[in-house]
Amino acid sequence: MDNDALHHRLIDGDPQRPWLVFLHEGLGCTAMWSDFAERLCALSGCRGLLYDRRGHGRSPATDVPRTLHYLHAAALQELPDVLARLIAGQPYLLIGHSDGGSIALLHAAERPPLLRAAITVAAHVFVEPMTLDGIRRAVEAWQLGKLQGLARYHGERSTALFEAWSQTWLSPWFRHWNIEYLLPAIRCPLLVLQGCDDQYGSAAQVERIVEQVGGRSEAVFIEDCGHVPHREALPQTLTLMSRFIAAQT
Repeated sequence: MDNDALHHRLIDGDPQRPWLVFLHEGLGCTAMWSDFAERLCALSGCRGLLYDRRGHGRSPATDVPRTLHYLHAAALQELPDVLARLIAGQPYLLIGHSDGGSIALLHAAERPPLLRAAITVAAHVFVEPMTLDGIRRAVEAWQLGKLQGLARYHGERSTALFEAWSQTWLSPWFRHWNIEYLLPAIRCPLLVLQGCDDQYGSAAQVERIVEQVGGRSEAVFIEDCGHVPHREALPQTLTLMSRFIAAQT
């Protein structure tokens, strides 16, 4: 695929500091970060890179069926292509939310030499019943027309994107998806965040990550917060991330 056409946004900052690369959630895109990326870049002094994965937001559509390894492809093919095209030869940190968090872990396991650290927010490393229950509730909401706001971000492709996401995770063949085997290969510093009330994942997701990664890791559970800490607990999330970034740079 030609990744030159992927929509992206760059944020100014200190050229002596590493880039912050933001990886959106499974139904997300660049616009859904709102002004969070700008605020974190301002606090940290870093430059920022956000992009829409293929099939999301303002990037081109895709007709490639999803497989058990669709997140691997995003982490090991699409993301490296974006980095090579936009910030080649420059150090960076990854900040990934939900699917984006899993992508960050998969990418970090390859130990790219310019990766300084990674932050995951509500990342998954295995499929658990509460994840599937949360997706089933999302499907019910979709069928009742309660998620029409997705069209604001994805336009006429909203239905295709939602169905690809939900049908993949709810398919019997996806129950075996698990990336724990890659965690020991991760050597870069890692900050693992999750809301205590996350409807898509239990504390076991965080615990398995920090117990198995090969480098330094820190886990933080954010109280009174669901699946999107950078929206539901904005001040605390900015503080946690900016402190971690400062310690790595």
